[in-house]
Amino acid sequence: MDYKDTLELPNTTFPMRGNLPQHEPKIYQEWGKGEYYERILKNRENAQECFNLHDGPPYANGHLHIGHALNKILKDIINKYHYFQGKKIFYTPGWDCHGLPIEQQVEKKLGKEKKDSLPKAKIRELCRKHAEEFVGIQKREFL
Repeated sequence: MDYKDTLELPNTTFPMRGNLPQHEPKIYQEWGKGEYYERILKNRENAQECFNLHDGPPYANGHLHIGHALNKILKDIINKYHYFQGKKIFYTPGWDCHGLPIEQQVEKKLGKEKKDSLPKAKIRELCRKHAEEFVGIQKREFL
């Protein structure tokens, strides 16, 4: 038995599916002709006010998690708010690549005893490598 036969649905001449594979290319082509994004940017050229958001953290100390998603969503809302106030928006993504969170991750890898026996310059070098590694990982995960 088909479940739709058990429901009293209204009759309509509209198709039941959006047929997006057929319609989307036409819509994108129309958007390209209209140069909408270019027109939006041109409207913002004369904006009197600017809004800059330099994004960071995330700390480059681990894989992405739900906290990163919340952070990005909130910053997107802030950018859009200022955009719709008529401001030029400049968004610069970045990472926090120093500090305790990265040192803690390196210490976990090394172990407390080994960390205490290494010179501070070596620990800083290991922290830098760890941060560089996770900046690359997080860049890929953000895609």
